[in-house]
Amino acid sequence: MTTIDADKPRDTVDPKMIDGKAIAKALTARVAEGVRAFHAECGVTPGLAVVLVGNDPASEVYVKNKALQTHRAGMRSFMHMLPETTEQEELLDLIGRLNDDPKIHGILVQLPLPTQLDPVVVTNAIAPHKDVDGLGEVNAGRLSLGIPGLVPCTPLGCLLLLRSVHRDMAGKHAVVIGASSLVGKPMAQLLLREGCTVSVGHVQTRDPAGLAREGDILVVATGVRGLVRGDWVREGATVIDVGITRVPTETGKTKLAGDVVFEEAYPRAGHITPVPGGVGPMTIACLLHNTLEAARLGAGLSAGGLLEADGTVGLERAS
Repeated sequence: MTTIDADKPRDTVDPKMIDGKAIAKALTARVAEGVRAFHAECGVTPGLAVVLVGNDPASEVYVKNKALQTHRAGMRSFMHMLPETTEQEELLDLIGRLNDDPKIHGILVQLPLPTQLDPVVVTNAIAPHKDVDGLGEVNAGRLSLGIPGLVPCTPLGCLLLLRSVHRDMAGKHAVVIGASSLVGKPMAQLLLREGCTVSVGHVQTRDPAGLAREGDILVVATGVRGLVRGDWVREGATVIDVGITRVPTETGKTKLAGDVVFEEAYPRAGHITPVPGGVGPMTIACLLHNTLEAARLGAGLSAGGLLEADGTVGLERAS
């Protein structure tokens, strides 16, 4: 059997592989066009504020990459690096000032937070119209009720990856493994909006492998490296691997691995995302999209809308 490595560069297009880098690049280009049009119409450049508490090296790299991509899309980036010892009142005070700042259209507080900080309180302190990560209770409620709001970036990115290979998902059985408020729960809501029959597996699920095998679509977001083996995947299923863990290699360096054992799942899957190069790039691209949406809505303009019945902001659904 041929071994497929998700990390290995590919010279030819693999019809099984969902190329998150390419789709994210297309979305970012469309966002940049939207930023230019918004500036021409309103004379305003969208601004994104990212707050990082502590000095976790992985988070620092991720936040700097967000800032770089924000600039590339033509937006303004405002980074706030706070010490590990920051108290909750200090952080809430900063968020309050960002809420009131007209130059700031989107606010993102990088998670996880140090233990002295309550992520629910912090997230809900962000003004709903600036909550570009879509994790506050107002936007979560809007998503649950099916009314317009800012949608969490990672689930939205997963949805666009699925749309790239499925023109119509209505009636498909979608299984989400992982029930977090960050990914699993909003992902299930988005799939319901697509007309899927949705099942959610979590730590109390008695037979997660059996549940996973029922899915025409399988989205895995547990944070447990290699949890999903090849025999969890239904023949021909579309697999979206949200997990990302840095693991050491024999050379002493590290590489990224997902929640799905890629080499085992690939032969059975109809379509699959690699790690890296799948969901990760889409998360940042959708953050940029949400920031532009927030700026447009703040100016009293209609949203561009990735969740309209047919529209994907210039990104075509599968034919």
